[in-house]
Amino acid sequence: MSVMKTKEIMEIIPHRQPFLLIDTIEEMEEGKRAVGKKCVSYNEPFFAGHFPQEPVMPGVLIIEALAQVGAVAILSQPEWKGKTAYFAAIKEAKFKGKVVPGDVLMLETEIIKVKGPIGVGSAKATVDGKVVAQAELTFAIGSAQ
Repeated sequence: MSVMKTKEIMEIIPHRQPFLLIDTIEEMEEGKRAVGKKCVSYNEPFFAGHFPQEPVMPGVLIIEALAQVGAVAILSQPEWKGKTAYFAAIKEAKFKGKVVPGDVLMLETEIIKVKGPIGVGSAKATVDGKVVAQAELTFAIGSAQ
């Protein structure tokens, strides 16, 4: 059973369709880690051009989905309520498999370091238990203005 559905996710992070890339949060330890789920549908807008004859979810969007899961984990803490987590760096990104329509993408991000408004997350995406992408994500928390 999901810990958060789309409505609750949108109360924490500012992303909206078509750029909200997570459907649910399945597990969460506020400020420490979260596991999200994305049910990849053939109707995703990026599939129209990536690639029409062989739809594949762009790797950068998998990384973005991992970052959104991490943002839910960190921004769920009361001291960061109403803030936005911005990318500061992406390190060691590796893509190990394709994500295609019909896949259920599991997204896990663990916050491994926080110093003030800067933090680092270790992130991995899986389909059917197999790693399809992983990266170290650095974020900076700021106001949306």
